[in-house]
Amino acid sequence: MNPVSVSVVIPVYNEEAGLPALFARLYPALDALGVAYEVIFVNDGSRDRSAALLKDQFLARPDVTRVVLFNANYGQHIAIIAGFERVRGERVVTLDADLQNPPEEIARLLVAMDEGHDYVGGVRRAREDAWWRRTASRVMNGLRERITHIRMTDQGCMLRAYSRDIVDAVAASREVSTFIPALAYTYAYSPVEIDVGHEERAAGESKYSLYKLIRLNFDLATGFSLVPLQLFSLFGMLVAAASVVVYAVIVVQRLVTGYGWTALWDRDILEFFLIGVVLFGVGLVGEYVGRIYQQVRDRPRYTVRAVLEREPSEQQ
Repeated sequence: MNPVSVSVVIPVYNEEAGLPALFARLYPALDALGVAYEVIFVNDGSRDRSAALLKDQFLARPDVTRVVLFNANYGQHIAIIAGFERVRGERVVTLDADLQNPPEEIARLLVAMDEGHDYVGGVRRAREDAWWRRTASRVMNGLRERITHIRMTDQGCMLRAYSRDIVDAVAASREVSTFIPALAYTYAYSPVEIDVGHEERAAGESKYSLYKLIRLNFDLATGFSLVPLQLFSLFGMLVAAASVVVYAVIVVQRLVTGYGWTALWDRDILEFFLIGVVLFGVGLVGEYVGRIYQQVRDRPRYTVRAVLEREPSEQQ
């Protein structure tokens, strides 16, 4: 049995329409590498025929295909972790199932690793997404980098390559909620980014709405930094100091002139503003407390319904 050189981990969620096209391009691209490889598909509780198609592909190429079937939908990054916990290769590549990142680009990521890098992130050259997704991505990337100091030019691109050491470290991290590229970046000693191609979806619809993109960045900020709490504390101190100054001015005005700033609507505006700040702060603190709550419960991150694979002794 030749040791596996490259493992490709692909999360799948309701990709029935696009899987045949993925299979048709992925395996020739990997065969062309001339190295021993494996493909691990993780079916993340798909409700369509994705699981059946993955089973058929396993039966067609059992020598290089492995399939993990979840019993429910746990999310893209949990699916990737499940793949990381099972990889056999010394280099691991993650890829979306929608063909927006061409499988043929995997070779370029491996070339960058040959140059000594242990983490290679993809940056989509000419994005085929809607304008609002590109704009939102740029804004959120900049905000996230300022808060967490994790540099990812294109955090939405899942075409990335990692050394086995990084993958093992990510798999060993018992965080309930995490973002794989950011976590891997913290373990890398020589990260690099390269331009990769980007295409329109082969079929199906994007699983990331605007709300999910905002939610993802909020998770990133609170999962990798205490800066949001510190900024809120600093803002609270500034508001308190400004309030003291304002009311000191009002007292002086009343002592000197006999009247001061007493307009009811002005006070209402200030009260509504302060109430909004307090509610935001409570929600922010709740986000951190919620993460602690999820972690201390120590529940399994996912449950596997079945695994389709050959035993290592069966490989030729």
